[in-house]
Amino acid sequence: MSSLRSAAWWEDPGKAGFIARHHMRQLGLTRDQLRDKPVVGICNSWSELTPCNAHLRVLAESVRRGITAAGGLALEFPTMSIGEPLMRPTSMLFRNLMSMDVEETIRANPLDAVVLLGGCDKTLPAQLMGAVSVDLPTIALSGGPMLTGRFRGKTVGSGTDIWRMSEERRAGRISQDEFDEFEGCLARSAGHCMTMGTASTMGCVTEALGLSLPGAAALPAVDARRAQLAEQSGARAVELAREGLRPSSILTREAFTNAVVVNAAIGGSTNAVLHLLAIAGRAGTAISLEDFDAIGRTAPLLADLMPSGRFLMEDFAYAGGLPALMAELGKLLDHTALTVTGRTLGDNLEDHQVWNREVIRTVDDPVRPANSGTAVLRGNLAPAGAVVKQSAASPHLLRHRGPALVFDSIEDYLLAADDPDLPADADTVLVVRNLGPRGYPGMPELGNLPLPAKLLAQGVSDMVRISDARMSGTAYGTVVLHVAPEAAAGGPLALVRTGDIVELDTPNRTLRLDVGDEELAARRAEWTPPARAGERGWTRLYVDHVLQADQGADLDFLVGRSGDRPAKAPF
Repeated sequence: MSSLRSAAWWEDPGKAGFIARHHMRQLGLTRDQLRDKPVVGICNSWSELTPCNAHLRVLAESVRRGITAAGGLALEFPTMSIGEPLMRPTSMLFRNLMSMDVEETIRANPLDAVVLLGGCDKTLPAQLMGAVSVDLPTIALSGGPMLTGRFRGKTVGSGTDIWRMSEERRAGRISQDEFDEFEGCLARSAGHCMTMGTASTMGCVTEALGLSLPGAAALPAVDARRAQLAEQSGARAVELAREGLRPSSILTREAFTNAVVVNAAIGGSTNAVLHLLAIAGRAGTAISLEDFDAIGRTAPLLADLMPSGRFLMEDFAYAGGLPALMAELGKLLDHTALTVTGRTLGDNLEDHQVWNREVIRTVDDPVRPANSGTAVLRGNLAPAGAVVKQSAASPHLLRHRGPALVFDSIEDYLLAADDPDLPADADTVLVVRNLGPRGYPGMPELGNLPLPAKLLAQGVSDMVRISDARMSGTAYGTVVLHVAPEAAAGGPLALVRTGDIVELDTPNRTLRLDVGDEELAARRAEWTPPARAGERGWTRLYVDHVLQADQGADLDFLVGRSGDRPAKAPF
């Protein structure tokens, strides 16, 4: 029997093998086409409900050409697709469900390798989590970013400029007509957000992990070279099947260390922390929340990209893209890490150059110095940790002490935000809770809370905001996120009261509530958990089993690998 995994289906001499082979005849395949050919699955998250992934149907054809030319058999299959713009209450609620879909589909079918086609924020992380669990030879390709937005002669970026223009509209500094015109100028092509939001970040960290071909992260979705990369990815997947190179050989601690360094150097999304922790949990690789702080401190910010800088992904691609930036990082990366090319990271980075020094800076002349990335905070307000994106925050607020203004729900805050008598000033620390994995449920991107209208009118552009939510990777501001344990799980965030003094000290990595232990114990005795968020279906399963943010918000029973052993025959 062939050594290929798919042979367990095609070469079965019994009834199950006959049924498997004869139904493949419906696709026009002959028995010879099933013999000794690596079967490569094209895992496609195409969906019109996920606009950022709507072009993946076309990209899959390029992947198919590569598989066929390399002597493999391409079998495309759909998975659940979780679109950030449309899904409610949040696409993050469904990341783990999509990962289960990917995992079970891959393991249940006659596949020898798989190409993952994702794009929008949670689709690529979900695919990686599922594929890593099975540990079948895998290569990933993101759909790529949109072209640069253009509005009235200016460059604009998805997400980042939405938050800015929304606040300008609330402050009365732009008209509704101008805001409506802006809406039509932002998304000019297929692809995901062209800022260094979560989608772009995950494309970059996937490449840094060694699971994508060099240059796959940054090229625009509509650049012909992305179609070429898709064909090359398909061809390489056939080779991976023959070589038996699996994610477990690539996703070492060194690979994750490289990804954390790159996340700091690109000004990557805080969401990458959650996704990388979850992927590492599936891979069985030891990496913790503290590693993001300790390792991330070593890397300066080299990419001058929104929301931490000025430029967009199209500029980044043409400046040399991620391989050029990683080459600039030099010894900050482990060049011995194995990649999906079968070569080391160091081998892959040979001969890559930077073509625009405004977009990609040097280690000696960075956009911001080392220790400007995601900081991990701890203290009596976040005993299991919280994060703040320093490069997107206001420097003067990274060390701040002020009175809390507390809301138990985002709905309560949004009703109050436009109240001219809201008791808030520039020193106020805005706290909104019950937005975590269990509490919302799903941990939505609501952490970059809109500022009170009265403060916007006074010219205040930022204030310290704290929640157990996430925020979009495209967002900015002095926003403390992922507070763990979350309020709905009984974390100290549930005990904060309006008027309590909160102290944020980012340089010393602390987040404290200036309230004594005895008082906090008394408040805890009075606290009652909020009503459960989900009572049926997936939401109930999620709420019952989701881990906290410091563990990647995966489900407790999904941590670790399941393996690729074919299950029992169905007939």
